Amino acid sequence: MPARKPPPVAEPAARRMRILLVKPKASLPTVLALQQFQLLEPLELGYLAAAAGPGHDLRVLDLRFESCAPLALEQALLEFQPQLVGLTGYTHEAAAMKDLARLTRRTLPDVCLVVGGHHATVAPDDLNLPEIDRVVRGEGCGVFRAIVDALARQQALPDLPGIYQPGPSLDLLDPECWPVFPGVDKMPVPRRDLWDHRRYSSVWTGETTRDTDSLFPPVSMVRTSFGCRMKCSFCIVPKLFGGQHHPRDPEEVAEEIASLPTDHIYFCDDENFIDPEFATALADALERRNVKKHYFAWARATTVNRYPELFRRWRALGLDATFLGFEFATDAMLRKVHKGSTLAQNERAVRVLRELDIAVHVAFMILPEWDHADFEALRTYVSGMPPAQFSFTVCTPSPGTADYDAMRSRIWVDPPYALHDCMHPLLPTKLPLREFARQYALTLTAASRRNPMRVRAFPRNSADLQRVLQAEFEYCRAFRDLYLDFPPHLHSHPGT
Repeated sequence: MPARKPPPVAEPAARRMRILLVKPKASLPTVLALQQFQLLEPLELGYLAAAAGPGHDLRVLDLRFESCAPLALEQALLEFQPQLVGLTGYTHEAAAMKDLARLTRRTLPDVCLVVGGHHATVAPDDLNLPEIDRVVRGEGCGVFRAIVDALARQQALPDLPGIYQPGPSLDLLDPECWPVFPGVDKMPVPRRDLWDHRRYSSVWTGETTRDTDSLFPPVSMVRTSFGCRMKCSFCIVPKLFGGQHHPRDPEEVAEEIASLPTDHIYFCDDENFIDPEFATALADALERRNVKKHYFAWARATTVNRYPELFRRWRALGLDATFLGFEFATDAMLRKVHKGSTLAQNERAVRVLRELDIAVHVAFMILPEWDHADFEALRTYVSGMPPAQFSFTVCTPSPGTADYDAMRSRIWVDPPYALHDCMHPLLPTKLPLREFARQYALTLTAASRRNPMRVRAFPRNSADLQRVLQAEFEYCRAFRDLYLDFPPHLHSHPGT
């Protein structure tokens, strides 16, 4: 008689999980000042919340609104008693992430703590802490769902690509072993019901703005695609997405936009219009649904110049403003960073957009090796530009790029991540640091005079006027004083 097969072992029933998703609070005055102009919703946590699946109790804790972030987290942990905590953050928030991880472990010793986001992706070894259970690299929706399912069934955490357990193996991780993007079909539509959308806004101006329009309307973020085809040497995106651009289903994106309670949409793609067929299909889908909203998008000058009729159509749909990365005001520097555009092409794109009644936000980079003449040259160039919003960042390659590896040995602050907000020079400055900061602030002040609100007159809304003036004052002060964020012995650094 053949032996009987043992009965199958029943899997334990899944339990309802309490999951707390946390966004840290920045500490650098430059970042806090920038948030006076723009504080956008924690979309990355909305993706994770959607990926977790139904049947769980989820909460989002955005510590940017808290006066004392550690106390707010401790109170949330004690009150909610989560079984899983997800923590995300950018590189300049690395120290805050580690402090929050230690606090979480002290408060709830048995909680499962998972850390992900940009910094975990580009510098996972920096998060090699015993307080952390797992470090997730790359787009973490799929692996987060696997972690949630395992905990819900009281099983061991999964061993999947992109999930790393802190310990010696994390220190030995091949830095060029980048996580593979799972594909747009694996990305859920983010949940936004876990926060109050009215708390998130961005300063919003157009080429023509009515006095009755709010300068700080509630804003929702939408991601219509992932990745970029360009190869800018300072950017990590080409490595994370293999130099590919992955658009979502335009019908799905249009449904998401139509369902949002806000009238203002900030597209957070790396480049919204690099795929004209997708941008056209999305426009078709929005038109069929008769969606009437306002949009802010990022674009390359070469894309604007190549497809002006596409931007004309999007202007009719509600595209109010476009972010253009000029980066530098000379062709030599544009070639050096492999930008793929010329100064003439950048200037032409500004003309095209303004003729279409689309406002322009122009972004420049500043280099640590600049002297007074370099700053003055940039200010002179900006003063001759048409009215626009301007922003200025210090050229700061992302960890994981060839540019960052080349500069790593010369970084003059330790730890190197503390000031990695793209607004602090990580390399020794040619000017004394305090003077570099003063020149930086003078450049911001000069550029503010070319803001369309100043050129054509401020809006009559007194509340908005007061808020803009206060934000502008705090922003310029943060840059004037950014030398104070460095170790004291560098404050009067004599320059290189």
